Amino acid sequence: MGNRLSKIATRTGDGGTTGLGDGSRTDKDNLRIAAMGDVDELNSQLGVLLCEPLPDALREELLSIQHDLFDLGGELCIPGYTMITPEQVTRLDHLLEKYNADLAPLRDFILPGGSRAAALAHVCRTICRRAERTIVSLGKTEKINDAPRQYTNRLSDLLFVLSRVLNRFAGGSDVIWEKERDRTI
Repeated sequence: MGNRLSKIATRTGDGGTTGLGDGSRTDKDNLRIAAMGDVDELNSQLGVLLCEPLPDALREELLSIQHDLFDLGGELCIPGYTMITPEQVTRLDHLLEKYNADLAPLRDFILPGGSRAAALAHVCRTICRRAERTIVSLGKTEKINDAPRQYTNRLSDLLFVLSRVLNRFAGGSDVIWEKERDRTI
């Protein structure tokens, strides 16, 4: 792998195509490339979230998720290849159970915000939802495995829950949407 990354500026993409992991080339605006880009953007934004003060256990869990997202990008990069496993999806289910356990049930919609870390988790959530939509669209045009779609679906739910957890970690609470709020201010 080191030799493959020794030269970053190859100029092979100047014509609007890029290489996939199987050696084939495709247009840079192909849905597969869009899905890979969305997953990469999510991973980068998780890196920003990891710059914030976080509970130690959550920090380690988010680092594991970053590794999973790298696997997901690898799976998307090689048509017909599998890297995301049902066990990785199940791990997200367990994290959802763990972090939901101490949260009060939601009775109202919440706005993205509160603490900086919670707001960043919401940004990650929205990027994750976009990645999921792109993966769904890709699956309508090419054969892909179920696990990438399932993984991004669970991860976006987890990121919503984590935004609530992070507001509490910072000593705050959810920012509640107020239906009757005066919007003339």
